[in-house]
Amino acid sequence: MEENDFVSIWLEENGNPAIEELTQLNLDLASKTVKTLADKGLSENDLAISMDINPDEIKRWLTGRHSFSIKTIKEISGTLADYTTT
Repeated sequence: MEENDFVSIWLEENGNPAIEELTQLNLDLASKTVKTLADKGLSENDLAISMDINPDEIKRWLTGRHSFSIKTIKEISGTLADYTTT
């Protein structure tokens, strides 16, 4: 960081509200996905198999360590919609 980089200094001192909001939205979505899986009697591994994705990636999404993309949200939504409630 340069000495006169006022934006970086401000962000370091105050944080970035847009990033904080996005982080909270991702955590909320992860929580809702976990609840939906439980309601349908599915595991993270079931979701990974259905989506043909490494189970570790599912775990990263659902623990908030990886952000959801619009494409991912659509894929998860479509996959969960294919299951009937057990």
